Amino acid sequence: MTRERLLELLADLILQVERSHPLRVAIDGIDAAGKTSLADELTPLIEAHGRPVLRASIDGFHLPRAERYRQGVDSPGGYYFDSFNYDTLIDVLLLPLGPGGDRRCRLKLFDFRTDTPLDEPYQHASVGSVLLLDGVFLLRPALNPYWDYRVFVQVDFHVALYRAIRRDQGLFGSRQAVVERYQRRYFPAQRRYLQTVQPHELADVIIENKDPANPQIITNWKHGSPFESQN
Repeated sequence: MTRERLLELLADLILQVERSHPLRVAIDGIDAAGKTSLADELTPLIEAHGRPVLRASIDGFHLPRAERYRQGVDSPGGYYFDSFNYDTLIDVLLLPLGPGGDRRCRLKLFDFRTDTPLDEPYQHASVGSVLLLDGVFLLRPALNPYWDYRVFVQVDFHVALYRAIRRDQGLFGSRQAVVERYQRRYFPAQRRYLQTVQPHELADVIIENKDPANPQIITNWKHGSPFESQN
């Protein structure tokens, strides 16, 4: 289907979810799957329905560099276990927006590029707000109970690597440095996540994003029902 049609369908599916508190939506997937772009493009469609959107990313909740790399810069275990401050994410964002929360939240607390904390002010979310939070490992057990809707963006690893080479050379300095970091650190951690957590089984929808211009949406009806493509 066209990307425009997919975005319309996904926005409709999200807005069908009714809660008495802000809706917390996870947009999960491996590195370079297209999570951030999807969330950014969904934002105006949801806002067009009169629902304020809170845009956040797991990148705004990194741990300091010394903690992230304490097991080594190429450690898959370090990437999986030491990259993000999940306790703080829960305390300042997911719990306040959940049942009984005061809706006073913060959307980011750390700049990983400068390795410095951010003095991000608190904001008060309306009951009808929708949080769109993109990132890796979002359906891991520590976070999964806090989501009201779960999207998994799916691509093959070779597709993700191609995109990462184009995107991250400025960050890592060269094509070879990108390839080495992804193959040694990021992708092994992602494979561990896919095998142990099985986010495909937890997601409400899967977005097949190999071709961003013509993605597919797959709905998981749960309880053993098969995935059904929406054409």
